[in-house]
Order: sequence, then structure tokens, then C-alpha cells
Amino acid sequence: MKKLTLLNSAINFVYYSKATIRPCDHYVSRCVVRLFALCAFVWLPIQSASAQQSLNSGEVRRIVGLVVNEANARGVRATIAVVDRPGNVLAVYQMSGAQGEVTISSQRGIPDGNGLEGAIVPSSFAAIAKAITGNYLSSGGNSFSTRVASQIVQEHFNPGEFNQPAGPLFGVQFSQLQCSDVTVKTDSSAGPQPSPLGLSADPGGFPLYKNGEVVGGIGVIADGLYSLDNSISDLDQSIDEILAMAGTRGFEAPGRLREITLDGKIVRYSDTTIAALRTSSPTGLSNDRFIQVGGFFDGQVKSGVVFGTEESGFVESDEFGVPAVVLGDRFEPRAGTDAGALTENEVRVLISNALRVAMRSRAQIRNPADSSARVTVSVVDSNGVVLGIARTPDAPIFGTDVSLQKARTAAFFSRRDAAQILLDNGLHHYVNTVRAFVSPTALSDGIAFSDRAGGNLSRPFYPDGIDSNPPGPFSFPIDVWSPFNVGLQLEIVFNRLTLPGTGCSSIPNLTNGIQIFPGSVPIYRGGQLIGGIGVSGDGVDQDDMISFLGLHNAGLELGGAINNADPSIRADTLSPQGVRLRYINCPQAPFIDSTEAFPCRGK
Repeated sequence: MKKLTLLNSAINFVYYSKATIRPCDHYVSRCVVRLFALCAFVWLPIQSASAQQSLNSGEVRRIVGLVVNEANARGVRATIAVVDRPGNVLAVYQMSGAQGEVTISSQRGIPDGNGLEGAIVPSSFAAIAKAITGNYLSSGGNSFSTRVASQIVQEHFNPGEFNQPAGPLFGVQFSQLQCSDVTVKTDSSAGPQPSPLGLSADPGGFPLYKNGEVVGGIGVIADGLYSLDNSISDLDQSIDEILAMAGTRGFEAPGRLREITLDGKIVRYSDTTIAALRTSSPTGLSNDRFIQVGGFFDGQVKSGVVFGTEESGFVESDEFGVPAVVLGDRFEPRAGTDAGALTENEVRVLISNALRVAMRSRAQIRNPADSSARVTVSVVDSNGVVLGIARTPDAPIFGTDVSLQKARTAAFFSRRDAAQILLDNGLHHYVNTVRAFVSPTALSDGIAFSDRAGGNLSRPFYPDGIDSNPPGPFSFPIDVWSPFNVGLQLEIVFNRLTLPGTGCSSIPNLTNGIQIFPGSVPIYRGGQLIGGIGVSGDGVDQDDMISFLGLHNAGLELGGAINNADPSIRADTLSPQGVRLRYINCPQAPFIDSTEAFPCRGK
């Protein structure tokens, strides 16, 4: 995209600063300040895109050599994976004597066969999943490792602290799956790429940086277990994490990007440091230890692709009137396939308004302070058909698949035939349980479900975080629950987890599965359900607000043609077991350019 086009978009955005086509009514000086601030937002991604970094094959070999040398110094044998920014696998190296397979276990004493507990998987799958996780969860504003992932997906935040709500990204581990239609491509080099095991909560995965930009990730497994950290109260000596840290030498995440807080709690980036390593240089490598991994790596070390190029699958677009990145010509705005369908223009206006809300919103998981939120926005029709996907520059890549999962989840569970579809697919237990738990007409009465509302019903305690309480109807009791055995979310995709290109579910509305943490709302035309919008990439309250206000503002721009669910049919009208569900939760005073305190109230 040309810089002039982006600058014009910036000027238009500032002039229509409330994202509702309402002229700027603040003081001229404030508008000027906002103009310069937004131009900085626009200009910086362009400047970095023109000089974007990537890993070359020599650097990949060096990264692997650093890990191997540290492993030799400690007398252990490891499997190592390196990926580039879009998730292409650049190397998988298995040291002589390393275990070829590992066991999935939460180490909570849950009997094998409950979900993925006890499953045996290739070590290469575990290493790749860790590398992709550290890479996909990170950005130019935050650095998250697989230890951070472990911290934010468990039944309590923080893990090991009782009577606390679930992690803010509870359920994100079942995203980026091989079966997802987001990761099925006609051009095998174009991202985003799948992870063989979804996102990983097992320490031993880090992002890799060059000149402050994420260029990929590294994952290591040497201990034979694909697991997680069940308690944050101690410092672990994870050999996987120690070896992976060795591979980051010279490619470390900037310190300021590791200093992120969530809900006032500091994220736990690592329990080790570069200073604790025993080696500082790479060792020579045996070419025959670079192993083939079907569907992921052909055994030949590669250079990474430059992110933002067509080869990466992520390119700039001026289609939405604001700075945006799209997945090439995949998922361009299109009309829906259902009755009362969204038009192509309505989809475009909806995505544009959501992006505008994001650009005004104060990020939760980015440094420096007062950065704007960086997210991906997905829109589907009521059948789950993708109508459009776009992201702000530098949004974390995991949000691509997750935002689509969220949009589909909101649209599906708001359908009047949702219960019947689940029954037709053999998921009787969950239909019977939710009808006993919520109401006899649950999932067939047209109640509008957001991801926050459905997520309330997907926790192993209801209400969320109240220990000793029974589980929600879409979850399992805590004695058999783990991040590897979550309930409905896993059962929907279980049979196709590792089957590329199959679609993750026999339910056509849920081709990449469902998601159970906040950030989506259903879309209506009057009282008729016509789709869903999902947002992912920043704090979950920000994701909630961007989807909700993006739809509200688009409705205003379109003269009321589309709208949020009427308050009378929203899920927060329900009080299962005497506890009211939540529909959305918008942050207080969330905007960078305004002191407005409660932007979602009354809408």
C-alpha cells in the first residue's frame, strides 16, 4: 500500500474520530495531537515493513547449534524446532539418542484416555507446537513464551491460586489446528501455518527477535513429557526451557516486551535466564539429524520468509479505509449465504468500524503504555461461512484463527437449531446437561450467546473460579478436567485434530472448532440472526468491546441495517443456578483519545 493512501486514511480516521461518522467535536489542538499520534501508528508499520527482518538459513543453523551445545553440556538429548513469523517450519533437529515420542500429561493423576491425557505423540510435533506458540502469541509490543501460555489457559489465574477465575485465554490451546480452514491453503508457503498440537502450554517455547521485530520461534523438548506448569509459586528448572533459552541467544525478546501485566498480574516469561546457561556458542551439526516431519518439514534447513510479503500470506490493504493487513486474496469481504444475508458492503463497513475501535482503544497486553490495541477481526454468516478477515498491523498471529473461532461460536450457539445440530452429531451429553443446567429450551430458544456467555458455561467451576462448585454444562468436573481434557470444545474437534484439510468438525458451521474465552457477539438484522463477529489479539475485555462497539458503530453508519442482539434476548438475561451469565465486559475508560468511561453502556 502506498504511504499517501495510508496518510489519507489516517486523516479521515481522525476527522471521524468516534468511528461513527460523527465529525470531531473536540478542541482543534486535541485533534492535531491525535492526528500526529495516528500518523505515527500508520507510518511506523510502513517503515518497518520496508525493512522487515527474517531468519536466514545460517541463522537457523546457529540457533539449533546453540541448543545442541547446551544440551551436550548438560548430558541430555533434545528435539529442536525453529519456525519463521508466518509459522513455516525452518528446521527440526533430533539429537542422537533423543526420544522420538513424548507423552501428553497434565501430571494431575487423571487416568489416561480422558481427552488427550496419556496420548503418545512425536517429539517433533511437541517441539513445533512450542515454537509456533512463542511466535504466534508475541508481537512488536509483547513477548509471550509457552510458560506464559501455561499461566493463562488453566482453571485458575494464576495457576495454583485457589478461588480465582480461569486464565484470560482459557481454551486458546485448541486453536491453530491442522484441521482448521484458516491454515488450509492452495499455496503451501503462504501463512498462517498450523500447529500439529495446537498452542502449547509446556515451557520450552520462545519467540525469536531481530532488531525488535518477531521473526519466528524456537521450541525444544527433552524431558519426555508434553505438559504444563501447574503452579506459579515456585521457580522450575525445566530442561526444555533452559535449552530453548540457549537458542534465543542473539535473538532474545526485548526486555520491555516481557514486562506485561494481565489483570494486574505480571506474566511469567521464563524461570531461567541467559546468564544461567553453561555455553555461549553453537556447536557443529550433523546434517542427517535434521529429520523429516510429514506435512511440516522436508529435512532441508530453510530461510524464513519476510513477513508482510505475498509469500508470507499477510499483506497490507487499503480496502477498509484504515491501516489493515489481510490474508492475501483469501477471505476478502463477500456477501453471506443465509436468509437476510450480510451484504459485501456491510461486511466491509463492519470490519472497518471494528478496526477503528481497536485503533482508539488502549491495549492491555502491549508496551509501551497507551499503545493501541492490535487485533484480528473475523466476520461470518449464521452458517459459519467466512465473510471477511482483517487485522491491524502487528497484531499477534494467533488471533487469526482464534477470531474466526470466536465469530463462529457466537453465531452457532445463537441459532435456534444449535441443540439439534449437536444432537445430530452425537453430542447428547452436552445438550442434556445444558438443558438441565440453564433451561429446558436452551440452544433452541434464540437466546444470543457471546463467547463470554458460552465461556461462563465451559469452566470446571460454576461460577468461574469458585472452588468446590460443580462444572458448567460444557465442561468436565475438576477431578478429570485439565487443559488437555476440557469438555465440549475438545470433543467437537477430537476426531480430526491431526487430519490436515478435513475441517475440524463434522459440524459444517464450526470448521475450525469453537473458542471459549471472550471476544465475540452475534450479528442481527432487526431480530434475525445473520452472523457473528470475533476479535482476538489483545486483552479479552478489549476483544469484547471491539466486537460489540464495532457492530454498534457499523449499524449507525449503515442506518440501522445491522445491529447487536436486542437486550431482551441476550444471554445475560439468564441466571443458571441463580448466577447471571455475562454477555460482554467492556473496559472502563478504554480509549486513548477520550475520557469516556462506559462506552458500551445502554447499547
